Amino acid sequence: MGRGRSVLVRFGAPVLFLAAATAAVVLVRAGLRQDVNAPPAPRAPAKAAVVSRHLAPARKSKPRGFYVIKPGDTLGAVADRIGTSVDRLLELNPGVRPTSLRIGQRIRTA
Repeated sequence: MGRGRSVLVRFGAPVLFLAAATAAVVLVRAGLRQDVNAPPAPRAPAKAAVVSRHLAPARKSKPRGFYVIKPGDTLGAVADRIGTSVDRLLELNPGVRPTSLRIGQRIRTA
């Protein structure tokens, strides 16, 4: 009887521990998933909406007038991005060669 019990303790205890750990992980993950899928809590109206009536209407910001060349940019891509033409960019930047743009180079856009 002693040998049978030692085998049970030797193998049973780790199995019981792993089963308990697995159950704990499953319960924790289920709780986390429930929180993620829960609908967002209703939010109170923002006080900024009340304050904004007393402020001047927001103005659209003007383009800064410069664009910094990023990797892969071409003069045509920059012109498309800012809504102008390559010819206009060349007028504004007489020293810029379209085939020699450098990353970090600033070009005038307005």
